[in-house]
Amino acid sequence: VQLQASGGGLVQPGGSLRLSCTVSGSISIGAMNWYRQAPGKQGELVAAITSGRTTNYADSVKGRFAISRDSAKNTAYLQMNSLKPEDTAVYYCNVVEWGGRSFWGQGTQVTVSS
Repeated sequence: VQLQASGGGLVQPGGSLRLSCTVSGSISIGAMNWYRQAPGKQGELVAAITSGRTTNYADSVKGRFAISRDSAKNTAYLQMNSLKPEDTAVYYCNVVEWGGRSFWGQGTQVTVSS
């Protein structure tokens, strides 16, 4: 099982980015999640989506970020709007299969700066 994350980059405050995470390999995907790790800070769960499309967000991104998934493509997306400098971090996608195993992508850097 491999996870390929993409879509990170440098954006000005107030801008938008869309992250993608495509899963390849034999896996029955349950939840798909996005985490982030900023320098000197603890990693945090940013957004999660279940197989039933129930979503959950960190308070810091509610109203600005939106997670979605395309089950046919085994892909999760994170639409990030109204980005702030404090959103700067490495973003990791994570999937949890129905059997409970967890898999991680390689991380994609998001930098919000003028």
